[in-house]
Amino acid sequence: MALGGASVLGKLGTTKTTIEQVAAPLPATSSTPADTSGALSVEQIYKRDAPGVVEITATSDVNASSDPLGFLAKPQTQKSLGSGFVIDKAGHIVTNDRVIAGAEKVQVSFSGNDQIRAKVVGKDAASDVAVLQINAHSRALTPIPLGDSDLVQVGDPVVAIGNPFSLTRTATAGIVSAVQRTVDAPAGLAIDQAIQTDAAINHGNSGGPLIDSRGDVIGLSTQISAAAAGNQGDAGVGFAIPIDAVKTAVAQLIQTGKVTDAYLGVGAVPVTTGLAKLFDLPTDAGLLVEDVATGSPAAKAELRAGSSTVVVEGESYRVGGDIIVSANGAPVTTLGQLRDMIESEKPGDRVSLVVDRAGSRHTIGVTLGRPPS
Repeated sequence: MALGGASVLGKLGTTKTTIEQVAAPLPATSSTPADTSGALSVEQIYKRDAPGVVEITATSDVNASSDPLGFLAKPQTQKSLGSGFVIDKAGHIVTNDRVIAGAEKVQVSFSGNDQIRAKVVGKDAASDVAVLQINAHSRALTPIPLGDSDLVQVGDPVVAIGNPFSLTRTATAGIVSAVQRTVDAPAGLAIDQAIQTDAAINHGNSGGPLIDSRGDVIGLSTQISAAAAGNQGDAGVGFAIPIDAVKTAVAQLIQTGKVTDAYLGVGAVPVTTGLAKLFDLPTDAGLLVEDVATGSPAAKAELRAGSSTVVVEGESYRVGGDIIVSANGAPVTTLGQLRDMIESEKPGDRVSLVVDRAGSRHTIGVTLGRPPS
């Protein structure tokens, strides 16, 4: 299940393929590289964004086990600490679902000395996103601008701000180590397209912002690698939920208190001019369908996945499948555009896809479903 309801990349069925090594140069798959103009220093980013980062304390009562005489001990209070950040002047704060899961009381702190009671607006374990709201004057709130995670590339500089080990508003810096990683959500489902970073992320950073060089949030810090978790510390392998997926979840949580995900069930890669020329594709724009999840709405609509795998400069591509060129009448050239279209629909809605199949255009109707559990 992909994050934020799109589920563009899902659990994929196995397909027998032929692998071919191609030693031809291929331009970068991203047609819109990140703009590095106007880059800020870490100090400038911290001064601008740190006032919008909060520490979150979630309190819950845990029943102790019964004693030998059969009497229950008094409930014990358990506290969970995490981070969050302000997104608007209405007092909405974004954090991880895992930070407040099971909490009976949630408090927010800006300076370490203040404690403000927060209302849980909504939370979603599948996407690991939660929205809180506090009653504070707008002048006391510093919303952090949200960026575009579809433009994130490996090597981009990033800054993480959070409260590791209750050390208020700690900033760490690094780069984007990888994109489109898969990590586990608290509900046991997979979060696709996660951003990997070597900026130090420790216990207490969960729910804090991962910020690009322009000072915009491009990810929601969510977890560290299993190896780092075992050592109770950072190992240079942390993950963040891409902010584009977070935006969709947040919008639904504020509006309805829950996330209703629509699901298509395809894995695809954007077609570039170089990719089209190298593989002799019938079009130089669209989304090349590499995989179709078994039993998914895409499979029921008979979308065709790639049948052979080709390796180009260490990157694998599955070719021979449909190329999605438009969705609901609008051209589709990026995964973000397809995801936005799906996220605007509900399970049960019918969408129209135009695909190029071996040089012929076909219009395919697909009834969106719910992500597999």
